[in-house]
Amino acid sequence: MTTTQGSGSLDNLHLAPLRSLSDFLLESARFQLPNFQDWEKWGKRVVNNLLYYQTNYFLMSAAVFLLVGLIHPMKVLLGLTIIVALVYVFVRFFAQDARRSVGADPNQQPNKWAVLTGTVAGSYLVLYLFDSVLIVAFAILLPFSLTFVHASLRLRNIKNKITNAVEIVGVKQSPMGQFLEAMGLMPTAF
Repeated sequence: MTTTQGSGSLDNLHLAPLRSLSDFLLESARFQLPNFQDWEKWGKRVVNNLLYYQTNYFLMSAAVFLLVGLIHPMKVLLGLTIIVALVYVFVRFFAQDARRSVGADPNQQPNKWAVLTGTVAGSYLVLYLFDSVLIVAFAILLPFSLTFVHASLRLRNIKNKITNAVEIVGVKQSPMGQFLEAMGLMPTAF
């Protein structure tokens, strides 16, 4: 598979360096509420912090998910299984090719009782294991919330600004850089 340099190839993708805990959270870190009246400045702060601390955020997210998984291991496994099964069934059932291949005859309708039974059984299973699904949702959404709060509150220091200016090319080839560029949020200058 050949791709050009600027096309977002996975071959050129690399992680940003891991920032020290002191810089990320402890002694040298400065936090302040953003100016809620100036959305543009707040957005730039969040984007720059997402780029600068992206490896720290990834590790923090993995640690939070692992911690929730250690506290409720069976519920996380059951919840993940239910979510993956529902997504698989939803994609397979509603895909155009799957709808055509239900019966050998394209005019033949699928057995309505089988669809109804499957829907009722799936709904019962989701409701019966709803706490497991909620725990998985919590384990996925908590890291996103923590990342956004940290990126919003963390003030950029001189080292952060200089490093962002030096690493501007490498940042675009990182996972967060690719994501922000795809979303149209990549800053032009730090």
